[in-house]
Amino acid sequence: MLLTATLCLLAFGAVMVYSASSPRDLVSGQGSGMSYLIRYLVYGLIGLAAMRVLARRGLALLDPRIVTLMLVGSFVLLLLVLVPGFGLDISGARRWFALGPIQFQPSELMKLAIVLYVARFLADHPKRVKSFSQAIVPVALIAGPACLLIVAEPDLGTTLVVAFAVGALLLASGVPMRHLAILAGIGVICVLVLALAQPYQRVRLTAFLHPSASTSASPAAYQSFQGQIAIGSGGLFGVGIGQGVQKAFYLPEAQTDFILAVIGEELGVLGIFGLVCLYAMIAWSGLRIARRARTRYAKLLASGLTSLILCQAALNIFVVLGLAPLTGVPLPFISYAPTNLCIVLASVGLLLNISSPGGPRLQVVGTSRRDSAADRDRRRRGRGGTRRQ
Repeated sequence: MLLTATLCLLAFGAVMVYSASSPRDLVSGQGSGMSYLIRYLVYGLIGLAAMRVLARRGLALLDPRIVTLMLVGSFVLLLLVLVPGFGLDISGARRWFALGPIQFQPSELMKLAIVLYVARFLADHPKRVKSFSQAIVPVALIAGPACLLIVAEPDLGTTLVVAFAVGALLLASGVPMRHLAILAGIGVICVLVLALAQPYQRVRLTAFLHPSASTSASPAAYQSFQGQIAIGSGGLFGVGIGQGVQKAFYLPEAQTDFILAVIGEELGVLGIFGLVCLYAMIAWSGLRIARRARTRYAKLLASGLTSLILCQAALNIFVVLGLAPLTGVPLPFISYAPTNLCIVLASVGLLLNISSPGGPRLQVVGTSRRDSAADRDRRRRGRGGTRRQ
C-alpha cells in the first residue's frame, strides 16, 4: 500500500506539474512548456533510485557514525548557504545552492538528519524519556540550533515541519504529555516572536487574518487570495485537466507551493479528496510499519519518517485552503521541489526497508533415499527403547 500510494502520487505530481507550469512558459515565450516536467522527471528518477537502494539496505547503511556525519554536514551546509557568494538569493530568501540548472536546498537534508539522529538517541536511551532534562533538553540542543539556522534563511515553514516531526518522535517514545505541553508552549511563543519580529512574516500573518483587505499590499496575500479563487472556481468536479485559468495569468509559481490550488480548479473538491486519500494511505501504512517493527529504533524511525511526510502535506493543504498563514512548504511528491522530492522518496525507501527487514528464511532441503532409510531406522530404535523403559 505504501509503495502504491507513493507511485500514484509521483505520477499525479508529474501530470500536475506539467499542467501548472506549461501555460505560463508558453505565454512568456521562455520555453516549450516542458522544462519543469523534464526536471521533475529527472529528480524523480534520482529519488526512485535512492528509494530502491534504501529499501534494500536502509537500516544497514544507517550506522550511528553515518548519521552523525550527515547531521554535521547539514549544519555546515546551512551555515554556508547563508554566506553571500555561496547561497543563492531568490526573492530575499537564501535557501539554495546552485550549480547551473541544479539547485540543492540543505534544509531538506537537515530534516531527514534530525529525524534519524533523534530516533537513534531516543532508542538508545529508553530510560531517559520520563525526565525532561535527560530527554527533551538533549534533543532541543540539536534541533534548536538547526531550526534557528533554517529560520535565518528565512524559512519558517520548514522549521515548523522539523518541530512537528521531533514532537511526533517524542510522543512515540513515551515522553509524558506534561513535558510535551511545556515544549509546545515554548514553541508557540517562539513562532509568534519570529512572526512579529520579521517584517515579511508579519505581513503574512496580517494577510492571513485579513486576506481580502491586503491583497494589493502584499505579494503573499495576493498569492493566497488567488489560490482560494482557483479552488472556488473548480467547484465539485473541476473544469478539467489543463483547462484552469488562474495558473496562467493570476497565480504566481503555481507549480510549487500552490499546486493544490491548480488541482482544486481543474479536478475540483473530488480531486483534492482523492489526494488526501493517498496521503491517508501513507499515514496508515507508516503507522502500521511502526507498530510491527522489530526494534525500538525501527519503530521510532518509522514514526518520525511518516510524521515528516504528513506534517508537510497537512501544512501545505491548510495554507492553500486558507486555514494557516503562508509558509512556503511544498506539497510532498506533487509540487515542483527537487530536493524535497528526493528526500521524501528516500524516506519512503527507509519505511519500505523497515517493513521488510529480511530475516533468515526457512528452506526445504531434499534428502536422499539412503538418508531417509537411516532416519526410519533411528525412529524405530527410539520407539523400541521407549517400550523397554
